[in-house]
Amino acid sequence: MASGKSKRKATAATATAAEGDPFIESLMDTSLYSMGAFFSDEHPDLVDEVIGQSEAIERDGIRAYAESHDVTAEACFETLLTGLAVRYYNAVAA
Repeated sequence: MASGKSKRKATAATATAAEGDPFIESLMDTSLYSMGAFFSDEHPDLVDEVIGQSEAIERDGIRAYAESHDVTAEACFETLLTGLAVRYYNAVAA
C-alpha cells in the first residue's frame, strides 16, 4: 500500500494531469472524493481493510452484515460509505 506521502504526490500529479479536463476536475471537486482522499492520507494502513468490509456490506446488505458482526446498522453504513469514497478517490486519482 502506498504511504500517505506518495498518495499526495500521486494526487498532485493527477491534479496536474486533470487540468484542462473539466470532467475530471469536476470529479475531484466532490465531497466523496475529499472523503476518500482524507481517509487514504490519514489511514493508509486501513485502506484495504475498509474496502474489504464495504464490499462485504454491499454483498450481504447493511442489516444482515450488522447482525452477523454485532455492529450497528449506522456503523455499517459509515464503513460502506468510507469504502465507496476510497474506491472513488482511487479511481479518479489513478
